[in-house]
Amino acid sequence: MQTAITQSAPSHSLSESLQKFAATIPGKITVGLAATAVVAAAAHVAIPLPFTPVPFILTPLAVLGVGLALGPVAGFFTMLAYLAEGAAGLPVFSPMGPGGLAHLLGPNGGFLMAYPLVAAIVGFLTQKLSTRVPRFLAATIGGTVAIAVLFLCGASWFMQFAGHSLQATWIGAVAPFLPGEAIKILAAAGIYSTLVRAKASKSAQN
Repeated sequence: MQTAITQSAPSHSLSESLQKFAATIPGKITVGLAATAVVAAAAHVAIPLPFTPVPFILTPLAVLGVGLALGPVAGFFTMLAYLAEGAAGLPVFSPMGPGGLAHLLGPNGGFLMAYPLVAAIVGFLTQKLSTRVPRFLAATIGGTVAIAVLFLCGASWFMQFAGHSLQATWIGAVAPFLPGEAIKILAAAGIYSTLVRAKASKSAQN
C-alpha cells in the first residue's frame, strides 16, 4: 500500500504542475500551438471527390475539438493562429491545395476562414448549455450550429469564387458532406463528454 501511494505521488505532482503551467501565458501559447498541430494533422487526412474541388476532410472534427477543449476565446485565437501559419506558407492546410495564401483565398477559403468562428461557437454554446442539458447533448447542439455556420460561410465563398448557381453549390460544397459532418459532430461530442466525465471522476477520487 505504501509503495502504491509513493508511486502515485510523483504522477499527481506532475499533473498539478502541468495544469499550473497550462494556466500561464507561455502555457496557453504552448497548448494553442499544439492544438494547431492537431488541426494540421487532421487537414492532411483528406479524400478528393471527382466532382468538386472541396475534399472530404477531417479538419472540422479537429476544429470542433479545439473549441470544446479550449473554450470560445482560446479556441477562436488558436484557429486564427492556424490560419496565420497556413498563410505564411507552413504546410498546415490540406495537401490537395496550393498552400499558403493562395490556398486561403482559393475555392475552399470560406471554410478555412470560418474555423475561428466554428471553434468559438461550439465552445460558447456548449458552455452555456451544459448547465441545462447533459454535456453530450450540449456539445451536439453547439457542434451542429457551428458546422451550419461553417457551411454557410464555405458555400457562400465557393459559390462566388466559382460562379456556381445555388444548386451547383449545394451539390458541390454541401450535400455530399452532410452525413460525414453529422458523424464528426457526434464524435466530437462523445469524446468531449467522456473526457469531462473522466476528469470529474478523477477529481472526485482525489
